[in-house]
Amino acid sequence: ARDAPALQMSGRGQTERSILVWSAAGLLAALLLPWYGLQEGLAGVNWVAGLWSSEDYAGGIAEIFAHGKWWLAPTLAALVVCIAIGVMPMRREHRGTVLASVAAAGLTLYAAQALGIGLRGWSASWLNDLFGEMESRQVGIGAGGTVVLVCLLALFSIGLALRGAFGGDAFVAGAVTAVTASIVLFTAWPILRILVQAFQDGDGAFLPALMIERLSAEKIWSLRCLTGGGRCGVAWNTLFLALACGAGTTALGLAFALIVTRTSFAFKRTLRVLTVLPIITPPFVIGLALILVFGRAGLVNQFLEWAFAVPPTRWIYGFQGVFLAQLFAFTPVAFLVLIGVVEGVSPTLEEASQTLRADRWTTFSTVSLPLMRPGLANAFLVGFIESIADFGNPIVLGGDYGVLSTEIYFAVVGAQLDYGRAAALGLLLLAFALGAFFLQRHVVGNRSYATISGKGDSGQPSALPDLARRVAQWIALPWAAFTLLLYGFAFMGGLVKVWGRDYTPTLAHYTKAFAIERGPDGLIWSGAAWNSFWTTVSLAAIAAPLTALLGLIAAWLLVRQRFAGRATLEFATMLSFAVPGTVIGVAYVFAFNVPPIEITGSALIIVLCFVFRNMPVGVRAGMASMSQIDRSLDEASLTLRGRAPQTLLYVVLPLLRPAVVAALVYGFVRAVTTVSAVVFLVTAEYELATTYIILRVINGDYGLAIAYSCALIVLMLAAILLIQLLVGERRLGRRSPQLSGGRA
Repeated sequence: ARDAPALQMSGRGQTERSILVWSAAGLLAALLLPWYGLQEGLAGVNWVAGLWSSEDYAGGIAEIFAHGKWWLAPTLAALVVCIAIGVMPMRREHRGTVLASVAAAGLTLYAAQALGIGLRGWSASWLNDLFGEMESRQVGIGAGGTVVLVCLLALFSIGLALRGAFGGDAFVAGAVTAVTASIVLFTAWPILRILVQAFQDGDGAFLPALMIERLSAEKIWSLRCLTGGGRCGVAWNTLFLALACGAGTTALGLAFALIVTRTSFAFKRTLRVLTVLPIITPPFVIGLALILVFGRAGLVNQFLEWAFAVPPTRWIYGFQGVFLAQLFAFTPVAFLVLIGVVEGVSPTLEEASQTLRADRWTTFSTVSLPLMRPGLANAFLVGFIESIADFGNPIVLGGDYGVLSTEIYFAVVGAQLDYGRAAALGLLLLAFALGAFFLQRHVVGNRSYATISGKGDSGQPSALPDLARRVAQWIALPWAAFTLLLYGFAFMGGLVKVWGRDYTPTLAHYTKAFAIERGPDGLIWSGAAWNSFWTTVSLAAIAAPLTALLGLIAAWLLVRQRFAGRATLEFATMLSFAVPGTVIGVAYVFAFNVPPIEITGSALIIVLCFVFRNMPVGVRAGMASMSQIDRSLDEASLTLRGRAPQTLLYVVLPLLRPAVVAALVYGFVRAVTTVSAVVFLVTAEYELATTYIILRVINGDYGLAIAYSCALIVLMLAAILLIQLLVGERRLGRRSPQLSGGRA
């Protein structure tokens, strides 16, 4: 009690210093950093004279006083007022209200000038009519403008915390503000820019009825397949395929997770590798391997024709082929989401059930399985959304079975070039994703699933009942063998001259892609694939930790914090996941090719696309794992005067190691293997591995494409092992489980 006034005075002084530091940082950035973006980057700035004399290199303050950019003055004035707020004597709540109001006004003015003035003056005709012609222009925001924006957001979050929002915790307020702002800028804004075209005609006129007309086409909603008179519409095809994929991937992922964690299976590490193998494969490789095995000229059809005179068929093309490929592609995601959930089920509750004379099957079905419900629901949601957004598998194996993602692609790149139709179909995909999202929330409900507490060693996990163990093995082990067989044929495709015609063994494809020569100045990376390889690895290595960090912080906020708009933020984190990659790529081009954010053609736009496209898996994995961690651990940390950052870093994060691994692995792997989201963003300077492979496939060079894909698979296996080594395993007890498959 005697320490309370001192602690209060210390907190007040720290808050005042934070206000002054953020305000001064914004003003220094406006003085010392170029306000607008530079094509050559900061390396081309003349730091002595350019920041004042050159309009291109000038800081914000110089732009106002030396170059007449008067519209920047109100934003910088807000920072000056914030300094005054930090030094003036005020009550905490009053200081917070004033600070939040001033920072919000600064952010509003910042957005208004950034959106209102572009390359040709006023960006809208009504602004031109209101204020008259403007001769000045404004390019994309640069380093100085970005730092000022960050400082205003930080001051706004401090003001909210001083007013008592988020429990008065400035760290939580800042995290919510940062996550929300980043999702608004790099997910909601570009998607809104492209989807608004669903309501516009070719001339840009706003016609809401046009969207209804586009979505009411018979090709979308036809049910003729049920009456035998034709095909079903692409909307029904997409929905049915997504439901089947969500259920199938969840079942397979659960079977693998149970075998790895709850049985004495001898080859668990091998099973883990086979489980994640499809996720580290470029998307078209699975479809190509299925065609090599089951296609009209594939091995299975050739054998049936040779042995039983069965004529070759094209059964692999259509729903069954796409469904099979999606099961291969997305089961690893379900496994990564479920593995931490299955490991987190407390043995204490299972032992309590058995103490009450329940057999192991009753314990598993009434205790263990219900506690896995958050993970099962999240795995189904991810599988459903992955399916509706998938483009690579339907384009390779779909045949006459059309889905929404391929319809969107052909609307964008086909002869029709109808962005409005593509946007309308994208809105329909969002509606499907929203329905799955609310279904998942209904299934999970508001019940508690916490099983990890601070009560020490919770014992050994119970072995699976015989029936559950046999069912899991019957499901998972044949699938693992099938996976091994399929990838065996895929690897062989890169070691022969021409698959299907000339099976002469050769390493020519690998030599052509990854040749290294010794020159007078050292090694020369002369292979055709090296440039795209190093670009892909470097950008993926940057994007993966950012993806995991943002996703896990968002999960912590959504599970552990209570604030207005939490449900909206949760859905917004899934927004980029629900939209096909083709739409995301086009949306990024639309949004970031012109001011205020002008980054098209740079490495930054590719990294941002990677981060916000892949973040939802980290969010769902983190939420599934965090729902099992009892809040008493957070409360114990707070009781010991641990602040929110310390609680997150030293208490929660070590218990989230499976989710961290899932987020890092998925972020890195999908950055390496993605195609549709970045196909419109790559340039000659920043060519990626997948776009290089696609070009080789288009040119018919399948051997080089498969060889490059195999090299990427080896790279990503090494990256996964490194990530698991660096992150480590979660230790929930002191004893090593001794699992066996005894009688139920």
